[in-house]
Amino acid sequence: MDAFRRALTAFLLAGLWVAAPVAAAPPERVLVFTKTAKFRHDAIPVAVTTLQRLVVDEGMAADHTEDARVFTLENLARYRVVVFASTTGDVLEDAQQAALEAFVRKGGGFIGVHAAADTEYDWPWYGQLVGAYFQNHPPGLQSTQVQPEKDGKPVGPRWPITDELYNYLANPRGQVQVIATVDEREYDGGTMGADHPIAWCHAFDGGRSWYSGLGHDAAVYADRHFIAQLRGGLRYVAGRSDDC
Repeated sequence: MDAFRRALTAFLLAGLWVAAPVAAAPPERVLVFTKTAKFRHDAIPVAVTTLQRLVVDEGMAADHTEDARVFTLENLARYRVVVFASTTGDVLEDAQQAALEAFVRKGGGFIGVHAAADTEYDWPWYGQLVGAYFQNHPPGLQSTQVQPEKDGKPVGPRWPITDELYNYLANPRGQVQVIATVDEREYDGGTMGADHPIAWCHAFDGGRSWYSGLGHDAAVYADRHFIAQLRGGLRYVAGRSDDC
């Protein structure tokens, strides 16, 4: 009987051991940064909410801050992706800039939305990370068509957009993979000519970067085409897809 009891106890303990839950790996995290030192966009709260939802949809976790002190080597090591959502002006000090550079060089992902291109003009590395700096824009909102492209060729149908459309100091084509252009023939104030990139991505300095110039107007964050664009960018910089 004692042998039977010992065997039964061992069997039950083995079952408990097999059934013991395995601790799930913590979700990858995304830092959404919206500090502004110049113009502040009214759409920032909507941008943050939209980005947080997309992050959660991807099974990741999102933190939002405007405190540049989070840009340290130790803290950024917690994140897979950093997003600059309509930041403007000089938002990081030298040590904080160095921390972001190290984050990217270790394989981190970066997303820039709209005025991320209107940020840190005195930091050349950042300009290369984003792909282009903002120059100016026509007054108000403009309506035009967005043409998706891949490998330098139009792909898929154009889609309408009404937003503030940036002109950039230089055309980034050649340094980045352009994924969408806008048609300057349909609005006044474009200065880039027949080739006006508005969204792009590239591998950069050990990491990945993705940028869209759209996102000034809060209504844009309800546009399914723009949402799809953001989702593709998030998946690309997080290393979940090679297609941006």
